Amino acid sequence: MLLPALLASFLFFSSAHAQQFPKYEMRAAWIATVDNIDWPSRGNYDSRKQQEEFIALLDMHQRNGMNAVVVQVRPATDAFYPSDYEPWSEWLTGKQGRAPQPYYDPLAFMVEETHKRGMEFHAWFNPYRAVFNIRTSSISTDHITRKKPEWFLTYGDKKYFDPGNPEVRKHLTEVISDVVKRYDIDAVHFDDYFYPYRIPGKEFPDYASYKKYGNNVSRDDWRRSNTDSIIHNLFTAIRAEKPWVKFGVSPFGVWRNNDKDPDGSPTRGGLSNYDDLYADILLWLELGWIDYVVPQLYWERGHKLVAYEILLDWWASYAYGKHLYIGHGIYRTQENVTTAWRNKQELPEQIRLLREYPEVQGSMYFSTKSFLNNPNGWNDSLRLNYYKYKALVPSMSWMDTTRPEVPSVEKVEIKDNKAVFFVKRLSQQRPIRGFVLYRGGNEAELKLKGAEQLRAVSFSSDSCSFEEVIPEMAQEMLFQVCAISHNSIESAPSVSIRIIKTANNAWEVAEILP
Repeated sequence: MLLPALLASFLFFSSAHAQQFPKYEMRAAWIATVDNIDWPSRGNYDSRKQQEEFIALLDMHQRNGMNAVVVQVRPATDAFYPSDYEPWSEWLTGKQGRAPQPYYDPLAFMVEETHKRGMEFHAWFNPYRAVFNIRTSSISTDHITRKKPEWFLTYGDKKYFDPGNPEVRKHLTEVISDVVKRYDIDAVHFDDYFYPYRIPGKEFPDYASYKKYGNNVSRDDWRRSNTDSIIHNLFTAIRAEKPWVKFGVSPFGVWRNNDKDPDGSPTRGGLSNYDDLYADILLWLELGWIDYVVPQLYWERGHKLVAYEILLDWWASYAYGKHLYIGHGIYRTQENVTTAWRNKQELPEQIRLLREYPEVQGSMYFSTKSFLNNPNGWNDSLRLNYYKYKALVPSMSWMDTTRPEVPSVEKVEIKDNKAVFFVKRLSQQRPIRGFVLYRGGNEAELKLKGAEQLRAVSFSSDSCSFEEVIPEMAQEMLFQVCAISHNSIESAPSVSIRIIKTANNAWEVAEILP
């Protein structure tokens, strides 16, 4: 009778341990540039200071265990990169159309710095917002609202592209395809702004285009079909340009309430993606037009209308096999809100709950500036507990799953208590994202290749060096390197390098094992 009990105990421990330290998990933070929410800081138009600020944000996220950032590169039909289509952003230089001084390419810089840290870069675009504020925004003379005024509609204090205009959809596809082609981004990302959030008592003024292009369907269905079209067009264009670049959407947390649709969530949200933003997220997931979805579950557990745990369970049932990451609203700690967001256990419990669902592959956090003051000690919770060990971004089974070729460890150097591994890619036939380094105290431990053995990630696509501090109390260590694809598929491991402590307490390479 003892054996089954011991087995059950072991299985419980193993499951809990894997849940606590998953090796594959999305851990990302949004970096919003609109209105200088996160970066660059308001009034900072000096290129060098902007770069210093961005590096500091990346270093903070890396310490907290993040493996990706989602950076807003086109907040309002403007650009954080040189573009033939759209002017430089006013939030970058103070005046729309003005280039950075001293000149640099912010997007190229951000991608390079992010990849230096073994983190993915998801380029975040706002598709339809054209003028952030018609009274106060800086609008350049060559802005497309001046060149193609017939493409735009004014609603409230903003201007938007008319989603019903086919020329608009073509233009947006060209703008985003241009970035995919020119930059080494890992994903294209949209947030929840499709058709604008409703203004009470005002109808979005698209009647003329509905009359022209509506084809006798209801106005609501026609609007949804317009949004479907831009999603499908972009998915097709991204795959044609770079098949490894992912496409993800972060919608409002409620698709539909079940009082309107039996497939909807048992919630009572005041608005929904389907009925108010005309975004049929479930259709895109079911048809495979997006690779991941990040519902913005910015409410606390137990919320009387839109509880976190209820929406988490609902989205886990409707992911259609695509990746599901959960958007956490840690910005709520900065609001004068209910005591739920002063509860130090709120975020840890949200993470614990989502890890109980195999359909959920990770988290994204809005937004970066919320981490600056270590709210509720959550930076520490991530760094020391939930994200204590590194994790790789999860692979996607519907993308290329070919294993890269085994890399070569060209040289190993010992410097005091540090081991430096010089690694090189052997074949140039297939692109790779980079390399990963594993460490174990013995052969059995190294063979596990779990989160606890994963020591470093490099996104260098040809060669790199890993510098690893050897634990002071260790007597011997084993190391291996794997190549990794853009889809987080690992190669077979390299040779094993055994490092031992000698009689005079120095470290040396004892042997290289096949």
